[in-house]
Amino acid sequence: MLVESLNTDYDLVIAGGGLVGGSFALLLNALPGHQHLRILLVDSSTLSIETTFTGRPYDARSTALSWGSRLIFESAGLWNDLEPGLEAIRDIHVSDKGHVGAARLNSDAMNVDALGYVAENTHLNHVITGALMDSAHISVCAPASIVKVKPVQGGVLLMVESGTQAMTQVSSRLLVIADGGRSSLCEQLGITLTRKPYGQHALISNISFEKPHQSCAFERFTDTGPLAVLPLPDLDGEHRAALVWTLEDAQVAQIMALPDAAFLAALQQRFGYRLGRLTRVGERVLYPLNLTLADEQIRPGVVLLGNVAHTLHPVAGQGLNLALRDARELADIISDAAVSGTPELIGDYQWLQRYVQRQQRDQRQTVFFSDQVTRLFSNNNPLLALGRNIGLMGMDLIPPAKQWFSRQAMGMTDRRIDG
Repeated sequence: MLVESLNTDYDLVIAGGGLVGGSFALLLNALPGHQHLRILLVDSSTLSIETTFTGRPYDARSTALSWGSRLIFESAGLWNDLEPGLEAIRDIHVSDKGHVGAARLNSDAMNVDALGYVAENTHLNHVITGALMDSAHISVCAPASIVKVKPVQGGVLLMVESGTQAMTQVSSRLLVIADGGRSSLCEQLGITLTRKPYGQHALISNISFEKPHQSCAFERFTDTGPLAVLPLPDLDGEHRAALVWTLEDAQVAQIMALPDAAFLAALQQRFGYRLGRLTRVGERVLYPLNLTLADEQIRPGVVLLGNVAHTLHPVAGQGLNLALRDARELADIISDAAVSGTPELIGDYQWLQRYVQRQQRDQRQTVFFSDQVTRLFSNNNPLLALGRNIGLMGMDLIPPAKQWFSRQAMGMTDRRIDG
């Protein structure tokens, strides 16, 4: 629920109400013991119960959700509202331009409805915001920002600035920082990041094809870097897809300067004609690519979630899905403390270490998978090209290898699903 005035004392404050922070709050809200916690979410955007999803503009930005993320959203009670606006991924085609190696992953072979889904961000945010506004146990202060954080015994002191009231000092047992990769709160706390540049940019755009995608996603590795083509719902008769094209830094200016027709020709040459002729490209947006990891994810009274904890290369589609698994695990740890009648533990460093220990394997494995796939398929060395094509052919022919890769793509490698 949206609040205009703040209390001075909370058990939990969440900085950031976007896809990660909002999902975390709702996951906790669905677990036992949440009613015993005083929860405040602070977001810099204007959130309102009147927020509506007004349809699909052509250039709507999208996010890939794994099958594992579907299970997480189901546990938060959000899936029934999310599903009507999603496009299923039932097949994934992985290939290397100019080589015969290819692999095909199929949802039927994994006995699931879909390997994953593509969600337009406006739809995701609409559902999450609506659920936050409807919650009787999550206080939402927006637009507002936490301008100062100070660690103290038993938690943190926060200065919250909003347009509806004067600066307010708030105390909390735990601060969950989920405000994105460039967090001013982390800077204040002196939490450093290790950043490894890939020397690449991601070119993001929506594109249209002559033929329907039939719920197939494509991972294509080319001489100018890997590209992903993700299925989107048709719009006004156009067969849309979301493009993520990885470009070397030296190629960016040339590719971005191309007029639409020349851009489509260059993209067609690298992607091929599996979906027929490319007919349209929307607005092109660039993002520099780095592997960024926080040097510490917890401190007494503080936890990092989402891009502020780890920012991955987008080509493997693992970033948000890993963050959602982190959010679910943290919500469980906090729920355990609330149910046991010891909410004072939620900011305790030793208690928070349980979260890190549970998610450490999943994080390391996902970061390694994303990083190695990126580096392997961004290298044009002939020996590496031969090796990866043998690997793609082998994966297509050897069921255990294909199943392992499928489980990675589906976000089904963490402790909770593997058992």
